Amino acid sequence: MINKIKPRRCKVCNEVFTPNRPLVPVCSPKCAIEYNNKLKANKAKKEKSILKEKLKTHKDYLSELQKIFNTYIRERDLNLGCISCGAEFKSKYDAGHYFSVGAYPNLRFNTDNVHGQCVACNQHRHGNINEYSIRLPDRIGEDKFNRLLDQRNIQTKLSIPEIEVLKIKYKELTKIIQRERN
Repeated sequence: MINKIKPRRCKVCNEVFTPNRPLVPVCSPKCAIEYNNKLKANKAKKEKSILKEKLKTHKDYLSELQKIFNTYIRERDLNLGCISCGAEFKSKYDAGHYFSVGAYPNLRFNTDNVHGQCVACNQHRHGNINEYSIRLPDRIGEDKFNRLLDQRNIQTKLSIPEIEVLKIKYKELTKIIQRERN
């Protein structure tokens, strides 16, 4: 019984060809060279990303988490309007911190400390902190506000495994909010 090799499409030029032996992915030597170059490029790209991951600093992990966390805050507060001025969100808005990240890094990822804020209040009015402080207890409640005031002086530093767990948590919470909205 002779197995006949079936025609297939070339992985490079997409032409139909009948290979002279099984498992040949390309139709010609020219395509073979190009296919091999693509494989080498993909391998180099993968090795580069692995190396880049190994060289990441604690600050890099925090930056990644900050982007994911801010996305979660924007999704969570989309229909609530700006915490400072009450304006409805249009196309772009920020995740504004009541206690700044620079002065209170321990509250950087505290959901009671960060709320949706219009660009004008957050960036041009430096957080519009006076209005923020008036509206914040109404939004989160007096108990959570007082707890936030107590927590501002407690120093914490997240480890890389803790950061990874928080990244997963806030990605999932963002997906849940987006699913519920659609």
